[in-house]
Amino acid sequence: MVLATSNKAKQLLYISYIGNVRPEELVDSREELKELMAGLSSGFRLLVDFSALEFMELDCSPEIGRNMELIDQSGVGVIVRVIPDPRKDIGFNIFSMFHYLHRPKIMTCSSMTEAGKRLEV
Repeated sequence: MVLATSNKAKQLLYISYIGNVRPEELVDSREELKELMAGLSSGFRLLVDFSALEFMELDCSPEIGRNMELIDQSGVGVIVRVIPDPRKDIGFNIFSMFHYLHRPKIMTCSSMTEAGKRLEV
């Protein structure tokens, strides 16, 4: 499952990956992401939460890349990833080099508490 929401006042987009994520869920969430980002200004912040992720299918890789490119084109300025289990990091730093052409600042945290401090929310 992919859960996404935004907070316009804080210029924050939040995406959470929950349970077993399949490629079609990433495709299905793309329009929602576009709508959420339309309400944010260039330089917005992205919080990506992998805390509840159990498994992400390998076939998700192309769709993750497409979503990263969409987020990049929408003007993301800062990305904070919450990955409590390092084994669930499927190479996001490598993905970022190819799909975030505008080079936003990227941080990885082990908890939402740490992420909140980094984002100052």
